[in-house]
Amino acid sequence: MPPEPGLRLVPSHESADIDALVGQVARGDSQAFGQLYDEVSASVYGLARRVVRDPARAEDVTQEVFLEVWRKAARFDRALGKGKTWIMTIAHRRAVDAVRRSESQKRQDHHGAPDEVSHDEPADAVIRDEEHGAVRECLETLTDLQLESVRLAYFNGYTYGEVATLLEKPLPTIKTRMRDGLIRLRDCLEGAR
Repeated sequence: MPPEPGLRLVPSHESADIDALVGQVARGDSQAFGQLYDEVSASVYGLARRVVRDPARAEDVTQEVFLEVWRKAARFDRALGKGKTWIMTIAHRRAVDAVRRSESQKRQDHHGAPDEVSHDEPADAVIRDEEHGAVRECLETLTDLQLESVRLAYFNGYTYGEVATLLEKPLPTIKTRMRDGLIRLRDCLEGAR
């Protein structure tokens, strides 16, 4: 079966000498660049994907890395390390930069929220107090084991296993009581609206 258009077959029998390929790329050899890409692009993409977590952004980072490799291949010094290590260092740096840019953008978006939104603080306080009162009332409908399990897990941050240990009950019992308690809370809070 012939390969799909646009796809290149990458030979899997022998891996090329990455250091030599980087040297050839430094001299402007586009075929060597293609070979270098075939050899390390999967590793670069994998690293970028693990750091940025978004496949599309990882593809962008991979492209940025190879653009930088093409531009800066002449700076690679074999005496300082291996070519693949040099490329992966660039990839890691680019991926971390991408995450930082994304976080910075999120902070700017958050700080750039319109100022014209006014909050009625006394009304907000009344609503919050009513919601807290409804939660307290609904918590009172739980059995003692459900209440203690929910308090330990959701207010104190314990895991189900830790709750089971603290209450000296089997883990399946705690999970069942917690699930039943949360269902009861949900139903009670929905009825309070």
